Amino acid sequence: MNKLGLIEAVAGKTNSTKSSTQRVLNALVATITEQLSSGQNVKIVGFGTFKVTNRAAREGIIPTTKATIKIPEKKVAKFVVGKDLGAAVNR
Repeated sequence: MNKLGLIEAVAGKTNSTKSSTQRVLNALVATITEQLSSGQNVKIVGFGTFKVTNRAAREGIIPTTKATIKIPEKKVAKFVVGKDLGAAVNR
């Protein structure tokens, strides 16, 4: 399912218009992005937690030349599945 499909599904379940559902979804994504950018976690009980973690610096290998390179440390966004979502997926 892509973003348009998600908008259509949510609009159908909430009896709202696609345009208002799109505005809500865009606001949700923007808010989660803002919180993660500022280093805050976003926890939705039963669904999961969006959080930022640090990926340590490491060495990598360029496959074509076999040369080693240094990959710098960086922050990455992660999603940890909540209990209810995990249970629903594993039915």
